[in-house]
Amino acid sequence: MSATGDRRLPARFMLPVTGFILSGIMTIIISGISTLLALGPGAEFLARWSVAWISSWIIAFPTVLVVLPIVRRIVARIVAPP
Repeated sequence: MSATGDRRLPARFMLPVTGFILSGIMTIIISGISTLLALGPGAEFLARWSVAWISSWIIAFPTVLVVLPIVRRIVARIVAPP
């Protein structure tokens, strides 16, 4: 049993969990801004935003899983380690 109460996932899940959370936050913000700019505030905005968010998250999550390791390698070449 770990000090945190054994409710945490093993380290091998770091990439998928990071990608899941990162893509979820990014897509909810970006789809919200785009939908608001296209429709303006109102009831239609809320209905369409949820569809736009889920649609974009379906694409963004697997994209992040593929792209994030590549970005980490590029950044490691540019930035000196601590």
